[in-house]
Amino acid sequence: MTAAAEITIMLLNTIISLAITAFLLRMILQLVRADFYNPICQFLVKATNPLVIPLRKIIPSMGKIDTASLLLALIAQAVGIALLFQLYGGGFPNPAQLLIWSVIGVCSAILNLYFFAIIGNIIMSWVAQGGAHPAAQLLYQITEPVMAPFRKLLPAMGGLDLSPIFVFLCIKVLEVVLRHGAAAAALPRGLIMGL
Repeated sequence: MTAAAEITIMLLNTIISLAITAFLLRMILQLVRADFYNPICQFLVKATNPLVIPLRKIIPSMGKIDTASLLLALIAQAVGIALLFQLYGGGFPNPAQLLIWSVIGVCSAILNLYFFAIIGNIIMSWVAQGGAHPAAQLLYQITEPVMAPFRKLLPAMGGLDLSPIFVFLCIKVLEVVLRHGAAAAALPRGLIMGL
């Protein structure tokens, strides 16, 4: 593979990953009912509105789930996979396979997003405990619904919170399941970051 091809693949992966992350974050923020007056939320909403708002007119939300944002994440993943598949010389993938690969990719992106959000939340708790920084508040709002059930199960340990360890363990188990699902769906390596 030439240097130009490697650079193209790296840039394409980065752009597609950022788009998927933006749409998934918007969906998650709505799902957890995050503070939309947070400047980070406002930026994310303004950045994704040009694509989400028109699609919402066609596809309404299902309960708390912003289906338009989820569908846009799936579309971005499918476009990324199709482009990478062509760059690797594979032609155009079967549409059914492309859909399955895209679902696997979006699930992987959600797991990665939560993994890094929890790490960010842990770091913020060490550095700026109880801080009012918009990023710290947002990380807490995203991760708290996932970590709260584990906190309820664990006994009090004098201020030591072990719930992130159990969430990380669940994320790793789900990643193994996704890897096996990707192998069963004949997903070529390198098409989805993290798998």
